[in-house]
Amino acid sequence: MEIKDLSKYSNAEKIILAEQLWDSVSKKDIELSKEIQKELDYRLQLLEEGKSELYSMEEVKKQINKIRNQ
Repeated sequence: MEIKDLSKYSNAEKIILAEQLWDSVSKKDIELSKEIQKELDYRLQLLEEGKSELYSMEEVKKQINKIRNQ
């Protein structure tokens, strides 16, 4: 596979390309280990039961910056 020079494309064109690449990946062909699938199922269950604590991206960025500045 040849990687073409992407610098000639606009950001919007790159995003469209990324979307097309993502959509072309068969979700059936993605292999997960049993451990990862179990963890994902567990997290989904917690989310559905309202037992997960969710954070905004802004909150996550603030926490990362706080850790980095310690």
